[in-house]
Amino acid sequence: MTQKNTHTVEKIGGTSMSNYAAVRDNIILRGKGKDIYNRVFVVSAYGGITNMLLEHKKTGTPGVFALFASGEEENDDWRIALEEVRTKMEAINASIFEDAEVLAKANNFIGERLDQTERCLSDLQRICQHGHFALQAHLDTVREMLSSIGEAHSAWNTAQLLRIDNINAKFVDLTGWNAEVPMSLDERITDAFQNIDLEKELPIATGYAHTESGLMSVFDRGYSEMTFSRIAVLTGAREAIIHKEYHLSSADPKLVGEDNAVPIGRTNYDVADQLANLGMEAIHPRAAKGLRENEIPLRVKNTFEPHHDGTFVTTDYVSETPCVEIIAGRKGIYAIECFDQNMIGEVADYDRELLALIGRFKGHVVTKDINANTITHYLGVNLKTVKRIREKIAQKFPEANLQVRKVALVSVIGSDMKVPGMLSKTVGALAKANISILAMHQSMRQVDMQFVVDENDYEGAVKSLHSALVEVHDHGEAICAA
Repeated sequence: MTQKNTHTVEKIGGTSMSNYAAVRDNIILRGKGKDIYNRVFVVSAYGGITNMLLEHKKTGTPGVFALFASGEEENDDWRIALEEVRTKMEAINASIFEDAEVLAKANNFIGERLDQTERCLSDLQRICQHGHFALQAHLDTVREMLSSIGEAHSAWNTAQLLRIDNINAKFVDLTGWNAEVPMSLDERITDAFQNIDLEKELPIATGYAHTESGLMSVFDRGYSEMTFSRIAVLTGAREAIIHKEYHLSSADPKLVGEDNAVPIGRTNYDVADQLANLGMEAIHPRAAKGLRENEIPLRVKNTFEPHHDGTFVTTDYVSETPCVEIIAGRKGIYAIECFDQNMIGEVADYDRELLALIGRFKGHVVTKDINANTITHYLGVNLKTVKRIREKIAQKFPEANLQVRKVALVSVIGSDMKVPGMLSKTVGALAKANISILAMHQSMRQVDMQFVVDENDYEGAVKSLHSALVEVHDHGEAICAA
């Protein structure tokens, strides 16, 4: 590896990966006269592939893993789903490799992994029909194995395509496929990069990395960001870059319109944490922690606007003038309200017990309300999980009145929003749009304001707040130029 602070580590998202020409021209080549090397690329699976391998991230439609995990002894649906993955992957290969010999190599590479996966799952399914073996005990490992396939496919293909384009790319397989020696994440990365000359080689690394403890048990679908972060830290990158379909913008362009959304330009890791809490990660908080502690700045760029500097994220940035940087939010939040008049004077004890019950089901608490006799937790979970949590709370506190309601959360976020009248202006914008506020929160640090609204009011709330707090200003190409 080269001297510290001479290279960048760059992650390419799945939607971007599905457009090789854009990746090559807008990211790899990025203009004549610039050095192609002294960079490391960490790639996601092609768009939609991980959904097919696991389950759809948004709709929950089962993929290979979810079908296999159903546990039915004669369940062959997962095999059908695995063949659909093979068909999709081979179709992707056919669309990007013109040479028949190279196409055959590409199909053979991924085909071998799919064949081994099918044999492994068949053997495991058969073994777990015996009473001494429980399928549930092996599902984490199965999920890890299936996850690795998508990134191996895209990374191998990209390295091969770049070599065809006369770039000395090197496929760096961190998936641990058929590895004999167990390793930690840091050990696997260090081992893979120890003989790579970044000045002459362009590493294309898999976003999934196999570890002894397993990445997915902690990060689930955010595993590629942790791989990306640790590579940046361990190789001493001067900058970490994420290439996405859209800019890190003032709001979702699909909601407020691409012409109205503005790239943020500059922000800090504090704001990134607020976004992560809403499930709209610029980067996973644990991944950001490594970058932040090692003073590695993060840049988020739009693959399809290569000349825009994107958004630069550092630890110490605070906007020169207090302002709103982003309107973000989340639908599908479940509010569990626990009212018990016996709670007064014992709120902390009640809250501790409630959090322990929620934690048993790995429920993500987005925010919460507390008063003398009522605690409301707003959870980012599915309906099945929230019903289980409610049932356990009812058993623990039989005298409590429990209410469950599906809501949406809309947040106004900025590195500095300490300006008189900001809250009243925000509330006024929602009132003008005839949107009722069910609950609201603002901390003394004033980096975010959260509004709980009816789920049907989510889109209207985002649009009205963006119009009143962002669009009224002429920000130009970015709220703050990077």
